[in-house]
Amino acid sequence: MREFGGADGDVGGLADGRADRHADGHVALRVKGRILVGPEDVRDELWVVGGRITYDRPSLARDVRTVEGWALPGLVDAHCHVGLDRHGAVDAATSEKQAIEDREAGALLLRDAGSPADTRWIDDRADLPKIIRAGRHIARTRRYIRNYAHEIEPEDLVAYVAGEAKRGDGWVKLVGDWIDREAGDLTPCWPRGAVEAAIAEAHRLGARVTAHCFAEDSLRDLVEAGIDCVEHATGLTEETIPLFAERGVAIVPTLVNIATFPRLAAGGEARYPRWSAHMNRLHARRYDTVRAAYDAGIPVFTGTDAGGGLAHGLVGAEVAELVTAGLPPLAALSAATWSARAWLGRPALEEGAPADLVVYEEDPRADVRTLTSPRRIVLDGHVVA
Repeated sequence: MREFGGADGDVGGLADGRADRHADGHVALRVKGRILVGPEDVRDELWVVGGRITYDRPSLARDVRTVEGWALPGLVDAHCHVGLDRHGAVDAATSEKQAIEDREAGALLLRDAGSPADTRWIDDRADLPKIIRAGRHIARTRRYIRNYAHEIEPEDLVAYVAGEAKRGDGWVKLVGDWIDREAGDLTPCWPRGAVEAAIAEAHRLGARVTAHCFAEDSLRDLVEAGIDCVEHATGLTEETIPLFAERGVAIVPTLVNIATFPRLAAGGEARYPRWSAHMNRLHARRYDTVRAAYDAGIPVFTGTDAGGGLAHGLVGAEVAELVTAGLPPLAALSAATWSARAWLGRPALEEGAPADLVVYEEDPRADVRTLTSPRRIVLDGHVVA
């Protein structure tokens, strides 16, 4: 059972399941201090009744619980993997632990960028983050991490994309490039014609398409084929950045994951020296790449790539990495909040929106490192521990 502190006092508490999604209209949560409705829209308070936001004090509220501080929309991790670890699908208990780690970091909206596990049961848990799923990865045969993806050949790509478009929540995830053991380096996984047909089919079914891409060579074909987003995008160059900007193709740089490239490169240097050197070059220019993309007008969003070899709960660290790369702090903050939610078609702190928000002791606009220390986390109008 959810529990709150005393009336008109600061609240704490635990959360259980779906039963409390629709609270008694006579009970209200008041969030006061500084409510960051948008980058330049700051209000003094908001109210939560029945799990939804209002900026009008509810006339029938008799039992008012209060949270104070700087409030932001629930943070967005636009690239993570609940239900996955380095070996493949995990059980429900592990998936729950991963989702809780994200929630404790303030990440209340997750775009699951590929998982072989069925995590639909999380949708029935009001105390866990909301997930937008991309189905299971679709990769070329023997060209991705074992047990992660459907591993297929190009003639089957359209059919598998159609299947995952129906299985996901409006997204499909391709593996655009990976190490080719014969070439000894990263190479594209799909012929141009195959991705054109597959992306067209996804769009026909109402799904957007994203792709894992580390290197340079797959990007032009994917963008000209109509892709909607590229994950990592470390291979962006002066030639492809204008193309991304012109087509409005978003990137999710996952800089906290790109930080692992030197370790990966060292591990493969003896067997694949070309690949190792390539990975080190991509890592060395990562910040310049992201800043150039942002300066060109490419939409940039936060994602951590948690769930493979990386821990969950790193969204605040990813925002700080975007600032290190040269994004203005407010732009980096928006990449995890207002603009990210708009991109994914989910509300922020609008009137009538589900009350998913995070409260901090200090202004996160002044120092984005504040994001790593949430004071209170509110899901569907309830303060969760």
